[in-house]
Amino acid sequence: MSSPKVWFITGTSSGFGRCMTEYALSQGDIVIATLRKPEALSDLATRYPADKLLVLKVDVTKQEDIDEAFARTREVFGRLDVVFNNAGYQLVTEVEGMPVNKAREMFETNFWGSTNVSRAAVKFFREMNEPGKGGILLQVSSAVGLNPLPGLGYYAATKNALEGFSEGLAKELPPSWNIKICIIEPGAFYTNGINAGVLLPQHPAYTDDSFATSVLRRRLDAAVFDGDAEKFARTVYQVVQGEKIPQRLPMGLDAIEMLTAKIESLKATVTETAGWSKDLKRAGGGVGLIV
Repeated sequence: MSSPKVWFITGTSSGFGRCMTEYALSQGDIVIATLRKPEALSDLATRYPADKLLVLKVDVTKQEDIDEAFARTREVFGRLDVVFNNAGYQLVTEVEGMPVNKAREMFETNFWGSTNVSRAAVKFFREMNEPGKGGILLQVSSAVGLNPLPGLGYYAATKNALEGFSEGLAKELPPSWNIKICIIEPGAFYTNGINAGVLLPQHPAYTDDSFATSVLRRRLDAAVFDGDAEKFARTVYQVVQGEKIPQRLPMGLDAIEMLTAKIESLKATVTETAGWSKDLKRAGGGVGLIV
């Protein structure tokens, strides 16, 4: 019988982080659950012993919190198998209506927090685990990270940036380290953290009912997301058990539809614009960077 996996999960107070924590624990695995307010997991802390659940106060915008959490993981468990990099939140409004300070704060959590956790995870997998054992880094992005929706321009940008970072990082890691990166792209799921998405006031130039963000706002008012977060956690868990970890994992038929639409749009763009690139080389030639 295989030994239980050790999970490091960020943003565990609600949403996917909470669901993933509960499911991994229910399967007999070990979880280091990190969040800004540890009291939010007091119910789980009373149900699971310290050798199964370690709850740590972590604000991912603070490098010292991240460093201390990974140090505690090594001290208590000595190894780490999976990092579920989930901490983040969503602000909804027109690009022109987004206060710049709010956009920067969202980037601090969704992008910089996630990438700093990623760097710490890779270092742990390489230096603290047994040589070649590696680990799995699960990056929780969003379908809008590839195919943005109106009203989610800045949020989509944080996820698009995380996706670019993750793809670049994956290409840097030598196979011998055995570190796998999977970008998870959920569609619309109902979670107990659904209210974490904050709808900001509408920009006055966009109040026409026919405008795209006005339509989105009306839909959000009446929306009941049909994605099941518990099924999400179960599916992610099953993927982790497999030998082949996909680089991308769209979750939900709506996510598949959004990614398919993006692919078709890119194909159309290539067909339409390829001719403009036929005569753009320097006369003297050169060596490109495409490998």
